[in-house]
Amino acid sequence: MSKNATALAHKAEGNTFFKNKQYEQAIEKYTLAINADGTDVTFFSNRSACYAAIDNFQEAADDGRQCVMLDKNFVKGYYRAAFANQKLGNVELALDFVKRGLGIDSKNKDLKGMSRDLEEQLRQLKVTASITTTNQQLDKDDIYGAYRTLEQASRIDPDNVQLKKLMDEVKPKYEAREKKRIGSLSGPEKMKEQGDTAFKASQFEHAIDYYSKALNAITDKSTDLALKIYGNRAACYKQLSNFDGTIGDCTSVLEYKENDVKALMRRAQAYEACERYKLSLQDVRQVLSYGSEAAGKANYDLANGMQHRLNKVIAQLKAMN
Repeated sequence: MSKNATALAHKAEGNTFFKNKQYEQAIEKYTLAINADGTDVTFFSNRSACYAAIDNFQEAADDGRQCVMLDKNFVKGYYRAAFANQKLGNVELALDFVKRGLGIDSKNKDLKGMSRDLEEQLRQLKVTASITTTNQQLDKDDIYGAYRTLEQASRIDPDNVQLKKLMDEVKPKYEAREKKRIGSLSGPEKMKEQGDTAFKASQFEHAIDYYSKALNAITDKSTDLALKIYGNRAACYKQLSNFDGTIGDCTSVLEYKENDVKALMRRAQAYEACERYKLSLQDVRQVLSYGSEAAGKANYDLANGMQHRLNKVIAQLKAMN
């Protein structure tokens, strides 16, 4: 709360104008209060409310953001910023302000209500964008892309009539092309495809059988196809906690692609599960040496967390010995 008498006097005048719905006059008074003391969040909050009342949402958003910058615990500031950004169509930004506000006051009714509205609004925006993307893909005869887009959108809104109509159009075309594609595959490629289908159905043992048959049919194990199959079989072994199998297949990949991040991370996790901590740490450090951009943020963050954990375990084992 400001201790500046002049600023407080301007605020009081602004409050009177606000109560009488004389928003522009109130804005003038709150601006004078801010000019006299720019550290009081209530001045910005009140002015934000006035700007919102006259549909000047950009100024309302700016003042809401200023509230948050001045006092990260001032919950009303998050609401002001979220409300204005919602009106501006900045749904994701508005939701970010709401979540940050709820992080301070998880029971705030205004923020909880706005959170539900924004989540639904964002969901609908994603569906609308997916419908637009699907139509663009169909115009380019990108049936595979259209099918993937519709699959993802259907998980967001399974009862959407437009999505169902588009899927009725796209799915038969997708299935026909898939049938033709699979029919043209070589023996190992077809077995890999069958393995992939089993993997997606969580039938990991069946998938391993298909992948193993495919690898047996490939003479040159350095080909892209063989390396992909090794990687997929390693993923199956990992799901079944067959860590020796995981390590073996990842090593086969790394023999020809020493910088394969996915293989390094899978092998590191398998080594850790087998309590071979030093070997795990070596793989983790190799991934970290590539940097976040090259390794991918998710892999880099996972490797970083593992490094801290492994260093701690190795230090404890040394101390015990």
